[in-house]
Amino acid sequence: MAVFQLSDEQLASFQRDGFFVARQLLSESEVDLLGKIARADEQLRHEKGSRQDGEGGAVELVVRNELPADSVYGAIVRSRRIVATMTRLLEDEVYHYHHKMILKEARTGGAWAWHQDYGYWYNNGCLWPDMASCLIAVDRANRENGCLQVVPGSHRLGRIDHMKVGEQTGADPERIPAILERMPLVYCDLAPGDAVFFHANVLHRSDQNRSENPRWAFICCYNTRHNDPYKDSKHPRYSRLTMIDDDSVEVIAQAHAERLGISSQ
Repeated sequence: MAVFQLSDEQLASFQRDGFFVARQLLSESEVDLLGKIARADEQLRHEKGSRQDGEGGAVELVVRNELPADSVYGAIVRSRRIVATMTRLLEDEVYHYHHKMILKEARTGGAWAWHQDYGYWYNNGCLWPDMASCLIAVDRANRENGCLQVVPGSHRLGRIDHMKVGEQTGADPERIPAILERMPLVYCDLAPGDAVFFHANVLHRSDQNRSENPRWAFICCYNTRHNDPYKDSKHPRYSRLTMIDDDSVEVIAQAHAERLGISSQ
């Protein structure tokens, strides 16, 4: 079991930069099970969608609102190490907004345009940007295979207008160069099990994967109770999220793997 507790330094980084990296948020065995299950998950493959990136490539992903209690995905989303952290970062009770798997395959994985998550979620009836995500590396992520890029401090710019970029929705392309001239850019180099917690207004993107290595990532997205959307959308309104102890994650993952006929060794 991985042990993680938000430090004062990480909290300060989130407030100042809008993000921080949590090394080994998932243990080696937990992330190994997550990767094996996801790659053997026929339903996940069936639900996979694709979005053109405007650069000649396409991003493949699966987005889910449901949270099965007996799945590795649901166990991670409900784990104390993430939920308690999000509660402290956002200063309110949080609930599961949705989760997704990014399937950036070797040589073919597409790019994500510069965007803020709140650039999308604003239109779902969320009045405040009091939302955040936790991206967990399933595979090693680096510049060669299209890792996450973030602009520290960009959450303080406020919500930027978003528009179509290929089949994606991206931040105003006129403003992005001006922002990058004035603010730094960070590439998030992650080992499997490492994670990035980031605010919904942080500008982020990723390049195409032109390497020989896949770059899958699991992203857990949360909203705050006080930000319960004022209208229905494709993502859920507030419902209480029950945390589970961290040591339950691997137990549930192993049971999930066994149902799929996957060896945990």
